Amino acid sequence: MMFPRPISVLSQGKYKIWLKYTDQTEGTIDLTHLANQGVFKSWEIESFFNLVHIDAVSNAVAWNEDIDLCPNSLYLQLKNISFENWLNQENYHATN
Repeated sequence: MMFPRPISVLSQGKYKIWLKYTDQTEGTIDLTHLANQGVFKSWEIESFFNLVHIDAVSNAVAWNEDIDLCPNSLYLQLKNISFENWLNQENYHATN
């Protein structure tokens, strides 16, 4: 079982990104909880935050080589489900 891949990402202003995945799941994610921590302090510069993109190799949501976020975790956040619930849902669909 594989997660859908992110196909589009856009900055939505201060600490927010909009994502779309191959299964047409889309929405805005608020990343405020990461702001001002460690490498994420770079997001204070709006022009830097706007550099968000999808890494061509890893499919991670990235800003540079030091800052990237797991696309699977972001997908689960958009769907508002836990990994376990997603796995059970996928197993259900795979057997029907």
